[in-house]
Amino acid sequence: MKDKCNKYEGLFVFNDETALNSHIQDCSDCAQEAKVQQEVSSLLDEVKFYYRAKRKRHINRLRAACAIVFLLFSSISLGGIVITNDDILDTLKYGETLSAEELGFPVDSYGLLMVD
Repeated sequence: MKDKCNKYEGLFVFNDETALNSHIQDCSDCAQEAKVQQEVSSLLDEVKFYYRAKRKRHINRLRAACAIVFLLFSSISLGGIVITNDDILDTLKYGETLSAEELGFPVDSYGLLMVD
């Protein structure tokens, strides 16, 4: 009983194309394996467009989701900064920033609040 040749994978991976082709000419097992590999390659070429289009769709969805999250985060962050920063609110309402002394709090000579 003849053992099946198992050199195809090693020649395909580690040798050049001419060595592989010369072995395929001599060995029927490897020729059959090359034929199977060629069929698989042609099937992959058929469906390659579908998977690339699907991948592009997913990438576009990911970009849109990132843009929405960025806009949401930046609007919340900027809204929080404006609401919590009294200097910005004072400037918007009164045209200038009000100091603690102008607000009627007891202050020292440096303009800091005095605590008793």
